[in-house]
Amino acid sequence: MDETIITSEAASGSSQLNFSSRIICRVCQKQFSQYTCPRCNTRYCSLPCYKSHSLRCTESFMKENVMAELQHLRPDEGSKQKMLDILKRLHSEDEADIMDEDDSLLSEETLQKVLSGNQISIEDLSAEEKKHFQRAVASGELSKLIKPWEPWWLKTSAKDISLGQDGSQLIHPLVREDTAVSSEDGIEVDPLHDIPLGPDSPLPSVSKLRASGPSPLLAVHLVDIIYSYCFTLRLYNGDWQSDPIGSATVLLSISSVLGQGGQPQTVLEALSHCMEQTCSPTFRHMGGLQFALGLINDTIALLHLGGPALVCLLCDLRKLIQLAEKDLKSEKPHKSKSSEIKTKLKSAERKIYFMMCWAHEQPREAWSSLAAIVEAEKNRLVDFIGSKTSIPEMKKVQNEGKPLIKEVE
Repeated sequence: MDETIITSEAASGSSQLNFSSRIICRVCQKQFSQYTCPRCNTRYCSLPCYKSHSLRCTESFMKENVMAELQHLRPDEGSKQKMLDILKRLHSEDEADIMDEDDSLLSEETLQKVLSGNQISIEDLSAEEKKHFQRAVASGELSKLIKPWEPWWLKTSAKDISLGQDGSQLIHPLVREDTAVSSEDGIEVDPLHDIPLGPDSPLPSVSKLRASGPSPLLAVHLVDIIYSYCFTLRLYNGDWQSDPIGSATVLLSISSVLGQGGQPQTVLEALSHCMEQTCSPTFRHMGGLQFALGLINDTIALLHLGGPALVCLLCDLRKLIQLAEKDLKSEKPHKSKSSEIKTKLKSAERKIYFMMCWAHEQPREAWSSLAAIVEAEKNRLVDFIGSKTSIPEMKKVQNEGKPLIKEVE
C-alpha cells in the first residue's frame, strides 16, 4: 500500500507538515498519521494505535536497558538475583498491559453505534463486553472517566442568588429547545444553568395555604429535606434529570419527612435518621459515616446561603418530583408498587411546595441560627460516635394530633 495519498491537485504545493499528515497510519492502515513514535519512528494516528504498537516498542526498549545494566554489573549472586527480580517485575507489568488492552476492546458493531452518536445500554453489549464492563465498574476504573461534579451551593455564584419580593425568579432565561426539557405540565429544566431556577410565579402566603399557623418544627423538617436533596444530587453526580424516578426513589428512602411521613422533633433526630439511611447496606458504598458528615456540611452551607437559595433548592426538588410523576405515567410497572410510589410523590410535592412558601417568609437571621444548631449537633454527633462506626439510635417520639405539615388542597 502506498504511504501517501494525494487528496487534491493543489496538494503538490503543500508544506512538509501537510505532506506528513497524508502518511497512512502504520498500525491501523486506515487513517492519516499525525504522530511519530520517538523510539521506533513508527507513524500512528491515535492513542489506541500507539498503545497497540507500544508493547513491542516498550519491550525492546526495556530489554536493551536491562542488557546494558547487566554489562556494567559484576556477576555476583546478589546482582543476579536483583536483575532476576527486575525481569520478573517487567514481565508481570507486560502481562497486565496486555490484559488492560484486551479489556478496552469493543466490537466493531458497538464502536459504530458509539461513533454514530446512538445511545447504547448494557443489553447491546456482547457477553465478553459485559464481562469487561462489569470488571471496570467493580474496580472503580470507570469512575476516573467521570468529571467530578461541583455542587451548585459551593460555587461563588450561589452567594448572589436573589429572588423577587413575591419569591419568583427575577430574571427568566431564554428557553432553548436543545437545552430545555418541557412537559405537558410546564416543567422546564435547564441543565446548563449553574444555579437551580426559582419559582416562575409568585409564592402565596402560608396563611392562604393553611388556616392555622405553621408548626414550629418546620425548620427541623427542612433539615431532613435539605440533607436528602444533597444526598440525591451527590449520588447522581448532579444529574438527577437522567433518572427522575430513580432520583425520587432515593430521595424518599433518605428523607423521613417526605418518604415515611416522619415528624422528627429535634435536629439531632432528623440528622440521625438521615445518617442511618446513608450508612445502611444500600448506600454504604457512597462512603458511610464520612460521607454522611460531609452531607451535614452541605446542609450547613445551604442554610448559610439564606432563604433565596433554599427556595431555589425546594423549587428544583419539586421539579424532580414532578418529572418522576410524569415518567411513572408513561411506564407500566406493577400496579401496587406504582400506586404506592405515586401516592408518596404526590404527598411529597405538596409538602415541598408548602415548605417553599414558608421558607420564603422567614428572615435571614433564622437561617444562620438554624445553621449554628445543625453545626452544634454535628459536633455533638462526632464527639458521641468517636471511634464507633454506628450511628446512635434516636428514640421515636409518638406525635399526637394533626400532621405538622398539612397537605395543600
